[in-house]
Amino acid sequence: MSFQQHINSKVLPELQKTLKIENVMQLPRFEKVVLNMGIGTYVASGNKDFSSLKNDLALIAGQMPKINVSRKSISNFKLREGMPVGMTVTLRGERMYAFLEKLIAVILPRVRDFRGISSKGFDHAGNFNFGVKEHTIFPEVPQLDVVKTHGLQITFKFKSESTEHSKAFLDALKFPFTR
Repeated sequence: MSFQQHINSKVLPELQKTLKIENVMQLPRFEKVVLNMGIGTYVASGNKDFSSLKNDLALIAGQMPKINVSRKSISNFKLREGMPVGMTVTLRGERMYAFLEKLIAVILPRVRDFRGISSKGFDHAGNFNFGVKEHTIFPEVPQLDVVKTHGLQITFKFKSESTEHSKAFLDALKFPFTR
């Protein structure tokens, strides 16, 4: 049984009972997962070739990232218009569920000294944001080829009515929050 089938057949019916929601369409669901990696300091330090970071993010996500460039120059940050400042990958559908299953079941439990993720990352719309300090925790990234570890921001975008519903949904999926 795939992760998406598990969510639809087991998690959502239980969540519907606990949240006392009558209409199935009001249940919280994943809309997309967005992975962001900032490379502005990497490029500003003189490294013009960030293809290794791009390849690492592509291995993590399973698709090529979009390069974000600066829209205007800011002299205090030594930033010029058109300089690459970050990379973004948006996951939807099967790739999103495969990434979520891998993240919850494999990657986060194997992090050394892992105590959970803070539940303070919810925004007013019910979406959840958290950061990973090293992108090398993903098994797809070849450890020997990494020049410099980079942080990674992960955003879960929900179709949900409230933050409480989104949190209850992640709790039902056994997402490792700090207690």
